[in-house]
Amino acid sequence: MADKIYPINPAKIGNQDGFRLPRSFFKDHPLLANASGYIQVLSDNTFLVKLDTDNIDNNENEDKSVMLSLFLDFLMKDAIENPDKLVMYTQQMSEEIDDLVADVI
Repeated sequence: MADKIYPINPAKIGNQDGFRLPRSFFKDHPLLANASGYIQVLSDNTFLVKLDTDNIDNNENEDKSVMLSLFLDFLMKDAIENPDKLVMYTQQMSEEIDDLVADVI
């Protein structure tokens, strides 16, 4: 692997402090975009980052699961708050959707 140096900048992420890597880092190393890991502090101004790339697909699935859960929670809340906007799902709607996705792989 080439010895390329990437600058990092401090970043406030939600209510936590963190570091931001430049986009070029993830373009050069796309496998690491969703990796998690840990940091080992070696001295006051030096630390070692260890990323676990074995579980990247699992993290992506967990993220999708969280997003789906949040979306479904939003739909449920909206349905409870606005019951007059609900429309009964009919056989005709089902057939129209089947026709739309018939040739989709």
